[in-house]
Amino acid sequence: MIIDSIEVYRVAMPLKYPFRVAFGDFSVIESVLVKVTSGDQYGWGETTPFGHPSYCGEWAGGVFAIIKDFLTPHLLEKSIDSGEQLQNEMGIIKDNYFAKAGIDLAWWDLYCKMRNKPLWQVLGGDKEYVEVGADFGVMKTIDELIKVIDIAVKEGYKRIKLKYRPGWELEMIQAVRKEFPDTVFHIDCNAAYTLDDLKMFKKIDAFDLAMIEQPLAHNDLVDHSILQQSLKTPICLDESITSIDMARKAIDLKACGWINIKPGRVGGITNSIKIHNYCRDHEIPCWVGSMLESSLGASFLIALATLPNFKYPSDIFPSKRFYHEDLSQPEIVLSDPSQIKIPSGNGVGTEPNLYRLEKMKIDWC
Repeated sequence: MIIDSIEVYRVAMPLKYPFRVAFGDFSVIESVLVKVTSGDQYGWGETTPFGHPSYCGEWAGGVFAIIKDFLTPHLLEKSIDSGEQLQNEMGIIKDNYFAKAGIDLAWWDLYCKMRNKPLWQVLGGDKEYVEVGADFGVMKTIDELIKVIDIAVKEGYKRIKLKYRPGWELEMIQAVRKEFPDTVFHIDCNAAYTLDDLKMFKKIDAFDLAMIEQPLAHNDLVDHSILQQSLKTPICLDESITSIDMARKAIDLKACGWINIKPGRVGGITNSIKIHNYCRDHEIPCWVGSMLESSLGASFLIALATLPNFKYPSDIFPSKRFYHEDLSQPEIVLSDPSQIKIPSGNGVGTEPNLYRLEKMKIDWC
């Protein structure tokens, strides 16, 4: 297909309440939406690196600029017939995975629409619905956390993820496990620790967690390998896995027991599939992560999560969980407790609401 035009929108999506994690507190999520047009058809993508470079080295303003100033001029009027070809073309820019993901996701939506097929089917998905979990950030008190966990457990969520950071650590986990002895929990450290914290991590083994997500530096594999060999609890790598090459090295080093895949972090659906397949072939289970995207970005996560090596409930949330008003439509809703049905329609099955896009956009071209 010939890429005739690329539109880019940087947006700010207000949250219902602050989301508190190890690298900061957020009341607004900044995201970048991309529209790729070929002939009379188009596809939409969404990539969400947040408003400042704290999760990784990218941020929404930088992603917007990379797409506008470098990727768009390079790709316009080119014929792109596969995700692999697209990734090769975008290889003229080093790193900048979230920027590449915006283009890649929009291309996949367009590619599937031109074939009148849903994205999940084209990817080879084998599920009618995907399992999802409940996530809770840092709260004002442990009692407050226990109350919302109790609601999630009663609603039928099959696993719960807890953000974990200095000042919100062992005391929190101990209280939660005492109150919910049989619930599946894992913690997400968002790269807040070092090997100097080994003694603390060894204490976590006593709480029978499903995994410890990204305990050490975002760009580290070696120290994660050392930590994993010292623990019974599996480590899950998130921020560290930015490419198939990093996944291969992590597995070779025995640095983890799980890998979280976020299309934005790895450069799109094309690379997500490669990482999924490599992990499957090396018996490392995966699960799908979220950056609090609108329902547009979340619909790509749902399609991805239909692949067979995603073995743990995904970080995909009902729209009402974080947003009073979702930027995109249709909104994400639970079809059953802890489950989301695969969207109908060709492509990813979701588009931005143009009225809301107009209200929330802060830059566009």
